[in-house]
Amino acid sequence: MKLEALVNYLDGLLEPGKFRDYCPNGLQVEGRDEVGRIVAGVTASQALLDVAVARGADAVVVHHGYFWKGDDGRVTGIRRQRLRTLLGHEISLLAYHLPLDAHPQLGNNAQLAADLGWQAEGRFGEQDIGWLGRPIEVETLATLAAQVEHRFRRAPLVIGDGAKTIRRIAWCSGGAQGYFEQAIALGVDAYLSGEISEQTVHLARESGVAYLAAGHHATERGGIRALAAHLNGHEGLTCEFVDLDNPV
Repeated sequence: MKLEALVNYLDGLLEPGKFRDYCPNGLQVEGRDEVGRIVAGVTASQALLDVAVARGADAVVVHHGYFWKGDDGRVTGIRRQRLRTLLGHEISLLAYHLPLDAHPQLGNNAQLAADLGWQAEGRFGEQDIGWLGRPIEVETLATLAAQVEHRFRRAPLVIGDGAKTIRRIAWCSGGAQGYFEQAIALGVDAYLSGEISEQTVHLARESGVAYLAAGHHATERGGIRALAAHLNGHEGLTCEFVDLDNPV
């Protein structure tokens, strides 16, 4: 498959033009013109690039790429090494940040709902990134936390009474603790995200709305994993999701 065709396909699927993001979405580093093998992962770390080289990948597709707003733009140190790996092996890098959070089927938040058995009922937050819904069966906070731990292979940090009944829940993957006040205003019983801030604890205690911090990496594996499965076999492509250990 031509690289240009792959970029056009992914841009059409994920519609990055609809989002005001903190980084460029789509093709970030241009490699060889033909793409047959893709390695996909959450973040374009050096470890993921090394796997791509070892497995003969033509392209890497990730959720967290490079060139974030506010970054030092100089090509030195870690940035130099990562770019040297990509350019030296003619491997393209494609990254989709907010578009992969928000996609209604393949996105991180859609996958969170599917993984945890939640029924989505609406969206909220900036650019409708946050999701709102309910468990298929009424849960307590303790049983909900146990399900999250089982699914993501790490115990979430939980603020709230374990006996609390959870009928309505809001969620947003990654570092979305800033949406917690909006979730509270929607009348939910609990909110799940990847990260938590100092002030989040006080908001949870004072509002009575439970908060679960399940890990930034852990809550953002689902979207890129689903995208890799979607791409595997498309136009003869081989696409492999590589989950590198990250305790966050």
